[in-house]
Amino acid sequence: MSIVTKGGDKGKTSAWTGERLDKDDVRVEAYGTVDELDSHLGEAKHYVGSEQMIEIINDVQADLRILMGDLASINKEPALKQEQVDKIANYVYEFEKNVHLSGFVYLGKTAQSAKLDICRTIARKAERRIISLHKIAEINPFVLQYINRLSDLCYIMARELDRD
Repeated sequence: MSIVTKGGDKGKTSAWTGERLDKDDVRVEAYGTVDELDSHLGEAKHYVGSEQMIEIINDVQADLRILMGDLASINKEPALKQEQVDKIANYVYEFEKNVHLSGFVYLGKTAQSAKLDICRTIARKAERRIISLHKIAEINPFVLQYINRLSDLCYIMARELDRD
């Protein structure tokens, strides 16, 4: 079976639950921006140089597949759970034990931290797209919580990489 289906040639795509949507639909924008974040996190793994961070990013990418499924589905039982939100928050708390923030941070101190800061800004963009979707459709409440914690995680991991 080919990935060329020609189904999107007229500007439509399918939600995971089968509904046809315009490719610029707010729902498609939301999960598409999360997909963009997922791609950048995949690249970040090649920069961070930390086995712990690579494992965390792998874990996050697995969660993002679930989160995208929630966003790309209409009238489906939510899959992302509170436990996944708490897990991301706990990662942040662990990094905060070593990273002591004070004052303004100049971004891009290293290529490694800069890549995670790009991931953070894409997470924030995804959050804005998800909020736009939430204004017009019911979404899993854990999706917004997770993406908000994830931008915090990207930020604190970048600061960990900046530590001398």
